[in-house]
Amino acid sequence: MSVGTIVRLGAEAVEERKSATEPELHVQRVKALLVEDNPGDARLIQIMLEEAGDNLFEVEHVETLEEGLRRLAQGGIGIVLLDLSLPDSHGLETFARIHSRAPRLPIIVLSGLNDTTVAVQAVHEGAQDYLIKGQVADQLLVRAMRYALERKRMSEQLAAYADELRSKNAQLEADFNMAREIQEIFLPHQYPTLPPRVSSEESALRFSHRYLPAAAVGGDFFDVFGITDMTAGIFICDVMGHGMRAALVTAIMRGLVEELMPVAADAGKFLTEINRSLHAILKRTNEPFLATAFYLVADAGCGEICFANAGHPSPFRVQRKSKAVEALKSLDPRHGPALGLFERATYPACRATMQQDDVFLLFTDGIYEVDNPAHQEYGLERLQSAIRRFTHLPSEQLLDALLKDVQRFSRTSEFEDDVCLVAMDVQKALVSH
Repeated sequence: MSVGTIVRLGAEAVEERKSATEPELHVQRVKALLVEDNPGDARLIQIMLEEAGDNLFEVEHVETLEEGLRRLAQGGIGIVLLDLSLPDSHGLETFARIHSRAPRLPIIVLSGLNDTTVAVQAVHEGAQDYLIKGQVADQLLVRAMRYALERKRMSEQLAAYADELRSKNAQLEADFNMAREIQEIFLPHQYPTLPPRVSSEESALRFSHRYLPAAAVGGDFFDVFGITDMTAGIFICDVMGHGMRAALVTAIMRGLVEELMPVAADAGKFLTEINRSLHAILKRTNEPFLATAFYLVADAGCGEICFANAGHPSPFRVQRKSKAVEALKSLDPRHGPALGLFERATYPACRATMQQDDVFLLFTDGIYEVDNPAHQEYGLERLQSAIRRFTHLPSEQLLDALLKDVQRFSRTSEFEDDVCLVAMDVQKALVSH
């Protein structure tokens, strides 16, 4: 084999490897519609694009607006170069008619008129650029056309993203609306009476509540249910955070409350079992979750309450006759940790008496962890003081008065966190054994 043959074969091998690693790029040409009535200007622009356009643009030339509109109707045009002064149209009206017919095409105005006001208005109405004929070099023209195409492409992409986002937001809003409706179904719509089948006015215990989620769905949950003919349970909880994830945990809570009704008479065991089940569920999730909770069992047959606390704000006992307002933790401070933290947590069962005209007020921290414009917190002390001022009001009005007092303090009607208030009125004289 000759040296020449070896060299030739080596060169062919190099070319094969080069073609395998560097595929040929095929650039799609863009059809540019030039709307220009001056033949000299039109020819000059075509030459400029031929010399500096890297064969990217294929120019089609028409001399009147009507011809331009007809050509646009046929499709296939990627960009428009437009003179504002044509035989059948003049000024910005020329641009307006082209833009209305092809609103998605980039349009560059090429004008002999050096008028800043007209240029700004043209761009404001949708032109990609405004260039002065006779002052435009070939590289500047090509660069302006490339930028116009890229801006238009990005604009369309952003518009597509915006449409997709609006669609997803609409679906998300529909999901939240359904979640809110389901969550509202979870809340009590009819309270138990003790004994059953008597009116609420004749019931030994009477209940009322206010529930204000900070978002479309909330992380607060409560339930009031009969246990025996003369015993009722009140469960209130506050899941960490608010929104959809917190609402899902409250739905789990709802299921656990119903599942554990057989042990609902024992406040300590009830919270212990809820904690064990909740921990078993939440430990499988990637993000930590916890919930504070308070559970109270009221026995109208013996005038006694039994309660257990899982890291929750202590409810108040309101004695209307003496206007005394005291936290239940002052009667028995024992409590357990928040739900979901530890698998084997236990919750002591605490006891206290209840008397006629007593009111037991359960709440979540959203009612008092509110700041005013001076960054002062409303706090538990103000809440206790406000309750004392409103002891003369029926419970429904008392709850409304508390909400208004907090809103007056914060100077806003909105709450940053979920708010839940539950009141239990002792309506009949009971004797503790």
